[in-house]
Amino acid sequence: MELPVYFISDLHLMLKLTPAEKIRRQKLFRFFEHVRSTGGTLFINGDIFDFYFEYKQLIPKMYFDFYYQINKLKESGVEIHFMLGNHDYWVLDFVTEQLSTKTYFDDLSLEIEGKHFFITHGDGYLSWDSGYRLLRFVIRSRLFIWIYRWIHPRIGYGFAQWVSKKGEHYQHSEEYDRRVQAEMEKHARTKLSKNYDFFITGHYHQALEFQIDHGKLFILGDWLRCFTYAEFDGRNMALKYWEKDG
Repeated sequence: MELPVYFISDLHLMLKLTPAEKIRRQKLFRFFEHVRSTGGTLFINGDIFDFYFEYKQLIPKMYFDFYYQINKLKESGVEIHFMLGNHDYWVLDFVTEQLSTKTYFDDLSLEIEGKHFFITHGDGYLSWDSGYRLLRFVIRSRLFIWIYRWIHPRIGYGFAQWVSKKGEHYQHSEEYDRRVQAEMEKHARTKLSKNYDFFITGHYHQALEFQIDHGKLFILGDWLRCFTYAEFDGRNMALKYWEKDG
């Protein structure tokens, strides 16, 4: 991977292009322009879209501006690596072959410049989340995906728009955030004890950089409120705020 490597997560592009959504996307696209100007690699750690389900011959038009911007970034020579999240797992060749350089369907171990990374979207890790783990098993099964693709896209996306959460629903209490931090710290310690240098996760909508022995845990925040990214320069990695640093 070319340096620097940028990590972002949880963009949650919405199905309705409201004025607020347009402003939010413009911030994201300015960040893409920054990445294009520096070169390097962009790693999107899940949940680009608040909902995405790709049909063999159809893609959702409401994300056209994103398709254009990410393709422009890719054509400039920036590699686009995409780890699928719990909101946009159901992709086909448009995402895997045209939008991204490489797509990951599961957690990833990666070595860059001698540093070892463990990268996960993060869903399903919480010990109290057994109900979600069962749901994930069902909705990621081949049978469920086959059945859903037989549903007319207007119905499939209409249902998704009805159940889709809005940005404010991703806010959690301080107590919940602390529980998540403690839980993910345990997972990170386990991986970092096995000679990983960085444990990187998204999903939890909080921005956190935490030193653990010789390594670091990163919770990447989101592009709903945090507007955060992590940057690896070949030796060090740091969490940054686009509002401040951009």
